[in-house]
Amino acid sequence: MNIHRAAPDTLGKPLAGWRLRLYTIIFEADTRAGRLFDQWLIAVILLSVVAVIVDSVQGMGTRYHLWFTVLEWVFTVAFTLEYLARLACVRHPMRYALSFFGVIDLLALLPTYIALLVPEVHALIDVRVLRLLRVFRVFKLTAYVSEYQSLGRALAASRRKILVFLSAVLMIVLVMGTLMYVVEGPAHGFTSIPTSVYWAITTMTTVGFGDITPKTDLGRLISSAMMLLGWGTLAVPTGIVTAEMTARRAVEPLPTTRTCHECLTEGHLPEARYCLHCGAHLSAYLHETTR
Repeated sequence: MNIHRAAPDTLGKPLAGWRLRLYTIIFEADTRAGRLFDQWLIAVILLSVVAVIVDSVQGMGTRYHLWFTVLEWVFTVAFTLEYLARLACVRHPMRYALSFFGVIDLLALLPTYIALLVPEVHALIDVRVLRLLRVFRVFKLTAYVSEYQSLGRALAASRRKILVFLSAVLMIVLVMGTLMYVVEGPAHGFTSIPTSVYWAITTMTTVGFGDITPKTDLGRLISSAMMLLGWGTLAVPTGIVTAEMTARRAVEPLPTTRTCHECLTEGHLPEARYCLHCGAHLSAYLHETTR
């Protein structure tokens, strides 16, 4: 397979020297330094979120306002340096800035700076918790990472079956909700078909808030059938996804955090030479060797 690499000006500056070392530490967790970096990053994220949560408790925020303010700015400066380091060590800073994690990183910074002008925005700092998605690749829990990726691929492969199943469920709740609207009527809380459909959904999913309940014998019979049907309904999507995961588990390789320098796609095999997403040439696999 011939893969023609683009000119250097279209790919950005090649990673070498301190940029390559920084890239390996920040974006890959298969080395000791990379794993420690991610562990410390998650610890700081957790502490920052805990500080925001405790600050919202009545009395605590007023009593320790100065401490919370200092902590928040320490966390914000740390996240700002980390964000700038990520932009500095990738070939395409704008591509990373517009990626999912790049947007999350930016959202983790903006609330504190915007809070200087609009104090009400301070509560948005909790968006940092989204960055904890990186926890799946930090502690080298390979089993959890592989199962997470297997679940994603199984869901993607089962999407048509799941959509057909959901459409069948929607038809059932629509019919049963309409039937309950006719049987019970507005006098018993079923004031409209949408309200009755809401009751049918909560009943079929075995949630049953109890804000709307049937009063007639026929309505209770229909409600009992809906609850029993709900038990069987919950097992269908689970079986679909489980079957897909079982079929794929035997052939799926163990993932790594090896990342493409061009498109930032990770999970390449140790022996891979080209990116599975964009086709770019992969650099040598840097990882911690085991004795």
